[in-house]
Amino acid sequence: MRLVFAGTPVTAIPSLEALLKSRHEVAAVVTRPDAKAGRGLKLGRSPVAERACDAGIEVLKPRRPADEDFLARLREIAPDCCPVTAYGALLPQAALDIPRRGWVNLHFSVLPAWRGAAPVPNAILHGDDVTGATTFQIVRELDAGPVFGVLTEPIRPSDTTGELLDRLAHAGAELLVATLDGIESGELEARSQSPDGVSLAPKITAADAEVGWHQPATAVDRLIRACTPSPGAWTQLGGTRLKLWPVAPGAGGQLEPGELRVLADRVQVGTSTAPVDLSDVQPDGKRRMRAADWVRGLRTGDQPAVLG
Repeated sequence: MRLVFAGTPVTAIPSLEALLKSRHEVAAVVTRPDAKAGRGLKLGRSPVAERACDAGIEVLKPRRPADEDFLARLREIAPDCCPVTAYGALLPQAALDIPRRGWVNLHFSVLPAWRGAAPVPNAILHGDDVTGATTFQIVRELDAGPVFGVLTEPIRPSDTTGELLDRLAHAGAELLVATLDGIESGELEARSQSPDGVSLAPKITAADAEVGWHQPATAVDRLIRACTPSPGAWTQLGGTRLKLWPVAPGAGGQLEPGELRVLADRVQVGTSTAPVDLSDVQPDGKRRMRAADWVRGLRTGDQPAVLG
């Protein structure tokens, strides 16, 4: 089939790579417009745009997918199907109607669970044991289209969003190609999603990522892993933000929520249940470091008794 692939972040790269190696033709790529990023806020192309340019593929960067010049160009390319992985914008009906076999999305959950922008962090945050990936036909309602294929993936106790998403991106890329093969051959038929078990996965913001030490240790652990690497979990130290990386269960007596305990080789923080051991931290404006090194660098008079 003649394809136009839509994707933006690094998570979408495995899908693009798999499509380039498949029997299908990737005629063009659709991605989000260039954006400012990094410390210098330099304008740069998306990871998908970078890879497509390296492969010599036409790149379309509409400000809005409803822009008429974009729709006109898509009609000219005349794709049979438009596979999507993490594009990052809602598609209007005018765009959905162009490819004769529609738009097929790779979504990182087992639908109808976790419809929305952040399925992986929400699965970790809510303590799911298993997640997965789903290919489905895009319709106007968010992530509600009929399903072509599903794979499952266990969530490991130490998984961060970044680690789990990386596994799903690679496994899901194979599922996406297999789905397109099945659509082309006529052997694969989409089936409606169950009306039961629908849950929503809103984006987790920086405000959501503040650790509440009055929560149980399990909730603290899940929040930090769900927010790693982005937007990054954090707490406050004397009014200054301190970024946190995943914690580990801490041995020893109970601490008050947010209370620090400095031991020879580690730093503990109290929760509403058991204490947790900090791993790496990053004080505002400084580099990432081991929590034990961070504590040694604090001046005694500046060291607060409680985080948060």
